Amino acid sequence: MADLLIELFSEEIPARMQKKAREDLKKLVTDGLVEAGLHYAHAEALSTPRRLCLAIEGLSLESPTLREERKGPATSAPEKAIEGFLRSTGLTLEQLEVRDDKKGQVYFAVVEKPGRAAPEIVAEVLEKTIRNFPWPKSMRWGAGSLRWVRPLHSILCILSSEAGAEVVPLDVDGIVSGNTTEGHRFMAPGRFAVSSFDDYAAKLKAAKVILDSAEREEMIWHEAKTLAFARGLELVEDAGLLAEVAGLVEWPVALMGDIADQFLALPPEVLQTSMKEHQKFFSVKNPKTGRIEGFVTVANRETADHGATILKGNLKVLSARLSDAKFFWEHDLRIVKTEGLEGMGAGLANVTFHNKLGSQAARIERIEALAREIAPLVGASPDLAAEAARVVKADLRSAMVGEFPELQGLMGSYYARAAGLPEAVAAACKGHYSPLGPSDEVPSEPVTVAVALADKIDTLTGFWAIDEKPTGSKDPFALRRAALGVIRLVLANGVRVNLLAVLEQSILRLLDEAFSARASGTSADWLETWSRFGAEDPNVPAKMLRNFKKFLLIEFAGERLKAEGKDEIAELVLGAKNWNPSAAYDEDDLISFFHDRLKVHLRDEGIRHDVIDAVLAMPGSDDLTLVVKRAEALSAFLKTEDGGNLIQGFKRANNILSQAEAKDGVEYSFGADAKFAESDEERALFAALDAAEAAIGPAMQAEEFGAAMGGMAALRAPIDAFFEAVQINSDNEIVRRNRLNLLSRIRQICLSVADLTRIEG
Repeated sequence: MADLLIELFSEEIPARMQKKAREDLKKLVTDGLVEAGLHYAHAEALSTPRRLCLAIEGLSLESPTLREERKGPATSAPEKAIEGFLRSTGLTLEQLEVRDDKKGQVYFAVVEKPGRAAPEIVAEVLEKTIRNFPWPKSMRWGAGSLRWVRPLHSILCILSSEAGAEVVPLDVDGIVSGNTTEGHRFMAPGRFAVSSFDDYAAKLKAAKVILDSAEREEMIWHEAKTLAFARGLELVEDAGLLAEVAGLVEWPVALMGDIADQFLALPPEVLQTSMKEHQKFFSVKNPKTGRIEGFVTVANRETADHGATILKGNLKVLSARLSDAKFFWEHDLRIVKTEGLEGMGAGLANVTFHNKLGSQAARIERIEALAREIAPLVGASPDLAAEAARVVKADLRSAMVGEFPELQGLMGSYYARAAGLPEAVAAACKGHYSPLGPSDEVPSEPVTVAVALADKIDTLTGFWAIDEKPTGSKDPFALRRAALGVIRLVLANGVRVNLLAVLEQSILRLLDEAFSARASGTSADWLETWSRFGAEDPNVPAKMLRNFKKFLLIEFAGERLKAEGKDEIAELVLGAKNWNPSAAYDEDDLISFFHDRLKVHLRDEGIRHDVIDAVLAMPGSDDLTLVVKRAEALSAFLKTEDGGNLIQGFKRANNILSQAEAKDGVEYSFGADAKFAESDEERALFAALDAAEAAIGPAMQAEEFGAAMGGMAALRAPIDAFFEAVQINSDNEIVRRNRLNLLSRIRQICLSVADLTRIEG
């Protein structure tokens, strides 16, 4: 066995590419070695800004000799068949063996593939890896054809065994492999030889290079926290920045500086974002005030003046950056104080949200109306929700968000407070984008919840209307994330809402907006509006209406518009000549999309997919909170012994009943009478079903699903006893029909809780 050490030394590799490059190097090389017949015990990939390293332990010294036997044609086969077999094996006729077979004599080819030495295989695999490395971006330099992320300077490749270390010979575009590497660019320049991985790592550290990125991260974090603690301050955690900075330095040296007093009044998030994005500085805050008062920068070297010159230069650049941020902040505040937050957002009328869905201003109007209707459902003031909806996007027109788009929403909350708006409005500005991902916090303030729901629902219904749905892995408008956001907002806040009705209201606004343009606008306005929805004939918006058929009847839209006094628009809706009501469209398309997202969410919570399906098949499946309550109760019930056994009893009853109905051509759905019962077990089941029905019905109405499951659990023993003692297909036809109707009662009562036919197992 031997140990293999590979280092690919180049100019600085971008920090964002290093982690993936380490993984790719390890996979490509180890897969290639294994495919060639070598095996190994352990492999580890490491990196610094100037090198990729792979250390492999316990590598076999040669691949095994392979012996393959291949059966060929019969000796009496046509000449062409024999020639083809010879070509496929690379042998001559004399090299074939003749063996007896069941049908006569046949040719056999015995092909031996001798093993190869590890250095030969390593050289072959490594060259292929280097030439085909999957960098996101790569470059050529000089006159060679090799492409690498940055100019590649050297290749270190050595095999170490008990006999010593040997260089694996390799030449890639004039770069010849060797056993030497370089230390730190400034503090330990010059090349040196290594003989093993341990020797390599130790000499690199002596040459001021920390090879392991995790070790560099730990050094940076420890030094930065120590510097902050010494000043009575706290380091602001940022795992992403820590990983990035560790990819920028080979010998990290943390230095701490102060932020000038003139910038301390800036919002802490502005300071933190500016320093992170432009300078890769860590923020340091005062725990008593929450203000960002200092920063930590990480140099790539030690200096005689202990970093004073480096810190001075960084402070000069930082001052310029923060001066820009201060200008943006003061500029935006002047607009807010003179024109208000709505004044700042006035320019959104000229900002296109989507070329088929109009401007941001038009969208804000729809969100405002929808937020007003959702507000009572979440315990918010409709007027306050509408006020918040009017201004939550205003900061998109601010200079600060123009410079730092990641601060949208957050800056809106600062500007809302500066404009004297209620705190609930300011909170909605910041929180209405949430939740953005599965780990993002879910807002709970009622006004924020109302606006967040309206924002996401308008996005979903809008893109559904123009047929821009997610397909496969493609979701360019993040509609899956929007749907999951709606689900998490509803569930986390216990919102009881008929989602289908809310979607209908959102779609209706899109209809109203477009038809209003037809009724009151110029011909050009009308054509432009309808072209957004793909209508070929401006007088017959058929395509749009067919899309909207998924969510509401056209009559509903027309009557609603009439009730609002919009008779001309209503007539246009009701009189659309080319609308085809028989077109094959799934009316629950968007609701089904929500259900798919809900299934993913609940599966992550440990609820089986068949349980979710069983609950979604029940009425009220657009009330997501109700669906989850039912699913949780059913899931808990099925984990009990009674639950599992009752399912088997239900399935047995359902199977017998379904087969009898198919055979007899009738439906056994009523008329079971206890007077025809012939055994105690049969009479006991009648009594148990009466008791269960009396318990389950009120419990389901009161949404006490645990009690409803308890009512079902009480049926387990009577059903088991009934099937043990009673033969369904009695010779007496009256008794048989009565027992089949009794099975129908079992089915009806169980299906009143959930569609148990969908439960597996």
